[in-house]
Amino acid sequence: MSADRSTDRFHGRIQGGGRQCAFPRCYEAGEFRAPDPHGQAASGNGPGDYQYLCLDHIRAFNAGYNWFAGMTADEISMAQSPIYAWPSEARAFRANGNVDSPPKWADFKDPLDAISTRFRSRMPQERADGHFLSPEDRKALKTLGLGEDADRRALRSAYSAKVRAYHPDKNGGNRSHEKALQDVIAAYTHLKNQSAFA
Repeated sequence: MSADRSTDRFHGRIQGGGRQCAFPRCYEAGEFRAPDPHGQAASGNGPGDYQYLCLDHIRAFNAGYNWFAGMTADEISMAQSPIYAWPSEARAFRANGNVDSPPKWADFKDPLDAISTRFRSRMPQERADGHFLSPEDRKALKTLGLGEDADRRALRSAYSAKVRAYHPDKNGGNRSHEKALQDVIAAYTHLKNQSAFA
């Protein structure tokens, strides 16, 4: 990129190409790229053909250009959808708009520690059996009083013991442990569906 282009007040100007404006009988330099109405249209195979216009003619082109021309109402609605440019679900490095969050997927691998160094304390941790535990998994295990390498049998045993300890029916109707019981049920419900405890 030349020094001139980086400070150019006209966004999109392409200098130094030696092209002439594509508008008939215009001899100005074609420094601005626009879709070529006579060329191949944009498709899944690429952006299509371009023409190069001078400043005056790119302004006229932009003023009269209708990207939605020829589309049905459904096609326009689809094109305006936020997922139009990337219609499949993508894994993101941001959660709830928080840029400083680690990746959320359990099978994340980072052999060069490019990302995990920054988020080491919050990254999913690998167990001895090769399964990963997210921070939520570790919190649930702590609620049940289990270590990170606990198996499904230990999970069920700890859950049963905690329910017996906290349930009002086992404590003469004492409801003071209701919150602890709810936490235990939530922790067990979360963990029993994780691959580490299948």
